Amino acid sequence: MHNRSPLPHVFVFPLPLQGPVNCMLKLAELLSLQNIRITFLNTQHIQQRLLSCTDHKSHFKRYANLRFETVPDGLPEDNPRTGDQIPNLLASMEIVAAPIFREMLTVGAYGPDSEAPVTCIIADGIFTFAPGVAGEIGVPLLYFDTISPCGLWAYLCLPKLIEAGEVPFKDDNMDELIMNAPGMEGIIRRRDLPSFCRAKDLDDPLIKLVLREDEHIPLARGLIFNTFQELEAPILSQMRNICPNVYAIGPLHTHLKARLEAETTTSNSIWKEDMSCISWLDMQPLRSVVYVSIGSLVIITKEEFLELWHGLVNSGSRFLWVQRQGSVIGGDMVSETPVELAQGTKERGCIVSWAPQQEVLAHPAVGAFFTHSGWNSSLESIVEGKPMICWPYGVDQQVNSRYVEEVWKLGVDMKDMCDRVVIEKMVKEVMESRKDEFLERADHVAKLAKASVSEGGSSFRDLDRLIDDMKSMRIQATSGRN
Repeated sequence: MHNRSPLPHVFVFPLPLQGPVNCMLKLAELLSLQNIRITFLNTQHIQQRLLSCTDHKSHFKRYANLRFETVPDGLPEDNPRTGDQIPNLLASMEIVAAPIFREMLTVGAYGPDSEAPVTCIIADGIFTFAPGVAGEIGVPLLYFDTISPCGLWAYLCLPKLIEAGEVPFKDDNMDELIMNAPGMEGIIRRRDLPSFCRAKDLDDPLIKLVLREDEHIPLARGLIFNTFQELEAPILSQMRNICPNVYAIGPLHTHLKARLEAETTTSNSIWKEDMSCISWLDMQPLRSVVYVSIGSLVIITKEEFLELWHGLVNSGSRFLWVQRQGSVIGGDMVSETPVELAQGTKERGCIVSWAPQQEVLAHPAVGAFFTHSGWNSSLESIVEGKPMICWPYGVDQQVNSRYVEEVWKLGVDMKDMCDRVVIEKMVKEVMESRKDEFLERADHVAKLAKASVSEGGSSFRDLDRLIDDMKSMRIQATSGRN
């Protein structure tokens, strides 16, 4: 390879959804601060959203080594790209985006004969076409799954679970403990496995997709995770059996702040944030507000929407609720609001279409987070020391919510139900009856998270090791020096 550029050149290809893009962009920013050239590949849809929702141009000016490229995702523009559309998105990316990615890196602008050839690829773990491209141009591939390591570990255990006859489930007992997920014995029940494990047969497209991913993950020279050693040490040690070279460098949003020595960093949201909720929070008492958000992909029914609303109002707590456009099947609910809900919301609630989440969670008025248990959201809550009420939707969220309640003791898990009585009870539990216990635990874990990204901390050291490895353009095959 003719490497005419003195800088290592890392090509980053995230899964084109808000969470993965946000997370990988933070990593791209961190690497470009270290004199590493970054090319970040977004889909055209994501790039347009990013440009229209953030002060993207002025923000990225500080990163001279970071540039963006785009590819089509192959979906029609009016596709909502919500959680139920992810299988279609992945199939479309495989057909439309993957060949363009390959061409860019083999014979195109970033190929071995170009002015600044790529020296390393970082791709989302779901992209099973990445090892082939990395092999073709002779550069290391690092997989970065932006879901939780505990969630990904459950994915990686799927072949074992199938072999042992634990998946598909033989009956309807969802509370039966899972025996064949090493490191998760006594923790994970059937209902806590990733949502695709509920498929009735093994020909399910998502099951097939995950089994393909499971085969490809060990082909990477290293695995990057948005987590920290002190939170997930047992799972990370299991991961090293699959790939010895693991970099735990999270929480990334806090890590970036620490390295920039900044109070805040710019949002990479692809939704327009409504800042009015901050002035509403400013007027609320300390730790009195439940922040409610089900993320950027989750869709719920009108019945679930109303049960949630009743539960929040009946709990008597103040609440800040993100009602994302398109999140309720069948359209907008506001026109038909029952009188008691309208009254309760007027007295104690604030509803916005999207919120600056990190700022909200950091606000002293917020006492808990009612969340879909997406991994970015969970980490943001952990860093700010806010207990969680978990209502998972899919992907890794069933695993995350179980770990929040059972392993990390940072909140309660409300999976598989949406009932106003249960919601009221759980909000009261976290905001009143067990408030001190949860806050004390959340404060302890928040301190560990912040220490991990401070100089000398576990994530700080792992990022330094990743940077060193990239600069020497060889990714060590062992877990290396710490």
